[in-house]
Amino acid sequence: MDDTARKDTAASATGAAEGLAGPLRRPPRVLVRRALPTEPAVRGSASLFMTEAERQGIRAGRRMLHVGTEPAADHIATALRVEPGTEVLARRKLLLADDVPVRIATSYFRLDLFGDTPLADPDFVRPSLQAGIEALGHRFGHAEEHLIARPPTAFEEATLELDPGEWVVQILRAGYGDDGTPVHTLETICAASRHVFPIAQVTGADEF
Repeated sequence: MDDTARKDTAASATGAAEGLAGPLRRPPRVLVRRALPTEPAVRGSASLFMTEAERQGIRAGRRMLHVGTEPAADHIATALRVEPGTEVLARRKLLLADDVPVRIATSYFRLDLFGDTPLADPDFVRPSLQAGIEALGHRFGHAEEHLIARPPTAFEEATLELDPGEWVVQILRAGYGDDGTPVHTLETICAASRHVFPIAQVTGADEF
């Protein structure tokens, strides 16, 4: 086979592969880890994301996008045990790794519990959101986390600067007080190609 024939064959094979699998994707701009479940010490730090990123040698950043009331979507309402469309407090921030947007994290709270508290202030809660919740008398009881892979909304696609066709992973964490009160619902939208999700099991509580 001469050189021209080899080039034609290679081009045909490449075209066929792209036709089956779609255009070849470029490597992710950055790759961060999000442990499931998150270590309590990390979750209780000033910033879960910044603590995790710094452990990985990644320069972390965050930017507050919105603090205010908004109607609860169905899944948020279910977690907070309110009717869909009920006004809730939302604290939404953009998280960056090496200046690349990787997550949109939104904390949701019931207004009857947190509407007139420091959590409704427009800046980051100091020293941490967890400390702010506990300062109001709430004690952690248990949490439930659900992961869903899905196409992004227009807002998510633009804010995370996603490539065409790139998906997101939605993590919904509902945290309840020791008396069963729905205290904190956290929705994290992760750029799928920029994340790895290590999942750990409690020692002695599983099988091979």
